[in-house]
Amino acid sequence: MTSAPVLPDQLASCWALLRRDSPLTQCITNIVAAPLSANLLLAAGAAPAMVDNLHEAGEFAAAAGGLLVNLGTPSDGTAEGMRVAVASAASANTPWVLDPVAAGALGWRTALAHELVERSRPAVVRGNASEVSALAGGAGGRGVDATDTVETTAPVAEELARHHRCVVAVSGPVDHLTDGRRVVRVPHGHPLMTRVTGVGCGLGALMAACCAVSTDRLVAAVTATVALTLAAESAADRAAAPGSFAVVLVDELSTLTPEALEDRVQLS
Repeated sequence: MTSAPVLPDQLASCWALLRRDSPLTQCITNIVAAPLSANLLLAAGAAPAMVDNLHEAGEFAAAAGGLLVNLGTPSDGTAEGMRVAVASAASANTPWVLDPVAAGALGWRTALAHELVERSRPAVVRGNASEVSALAGGAGGRGVDATDTVETTAPVAEELARHHRCVVAVSGPVDHLTDGRRVVRVPHGHPLMTRVTGVGCGLGALMAACCAVSTDRLVAAVTATVALTLAAESAADRAAAPGSFAVVLVDELSTLTPEALEDRVQLS
């Protein structure tokens, strides 16, 4: 049973819709994470498209079901693509997810993250504790590594969610997701997730895909988090090290059924 404000059957329904509808999911993401993000989306049943150039990003965002904007390896060109995509998403009511990678640690990308959320309200902001704290004016972490904890950042995340009227998802040993009114904690996952480049970035892509099929953005973000972390637990049972874990993670996500998700999930 769960005492969380999101129920397992809601998550299962969202996962089933993702499987059925195969939403077109645009990813403006980093060069390190792009292949894994695309493979995780395919495994989930979504249709990935890594369209990030200035000339097409806006047009594509209007047609996509969901959009991910990930600041892992931004350049001047991709930053312009992000700007037009976010503006187009706002006009077309395409839900978009911001992953402010290393926000707070580096000035230019921190300013870009703030600019993007002011241009258009995201459906979800997903990051580690320090990245989320940086969006609220904190110092950020050590590059992509968090120096803040999920627990200490929880009040900041809730205030940020209320301010931007979005979901804020803070990743950690126990993930903390909030829309400023409701709070869900997801205790699933495995330490091997932190030993493979791009797993967190792939989670942002899955959130964008789930937002394409659910208007309850908290349900969408929690569904993506639960699906990936349950798949990670199963993958860790079969994989001995990070390299094999990354491959098996995709396999486990592809075979995770809505029924298994509903049966295994634990929330608080």
